[in-house]
Amino acid sequence: MSIRIGFGYDVHRLKEGRPFWLGGIIVPHTHGGDGHSDADVLVHVICDALLGAANMRNIGYHFSDKDAKYKNIDSKELLHKVMDMIEGKGYSINNIDTTVCLQEPKLNPYIELMKATLAPILKISEEDVSIKATTSELMGFVGRKEGIAAYAVVLIQK
Repeated sequence: MSIRIGFGYDVHRLKEGRPFWLGGIIVPHTHGGDGHSDADVLVHVICDALLGAANMRNIGYHFSDKDAKYKNIDSKELLHKVMDMIEGKGYSINNIDTTVCLQEPKLNPYIELMKATLAPILKISEEDVSIKATTSELMGFVGRKEGIAAYAVVLIQK
């Protein structure tokens, strides 16, 4: 059995009036991620961690922000494509651990719904999807409410 670890990191600016997609759901907020797709930073870091674990580069390599077909795409569609890619190499996911860095809104009320949304796409149980949230104690671009950052670590196996 081959076991591999992948890591992902992503940031997006926050922009007033955009839907705030996070973990495959819309979280009520005045600002949303600014990006070519729906700017779901949590799904993006999971994609990057999976691609990295399988040694398949990163999300931008496969789904360029210069390609019009990905404009405003639901990031869950990208995650489905990434899952097809890693399964094509014979891998499955053991578990995922993520951290979202955001000053506001508070994410605790939405974490279980995010897990329930992502687990079926990832083909693992909700127990194997960890989503944590933290602030940056009012420091940096996150603390100034200019953006959102997320990190992910994934364990895959053949």
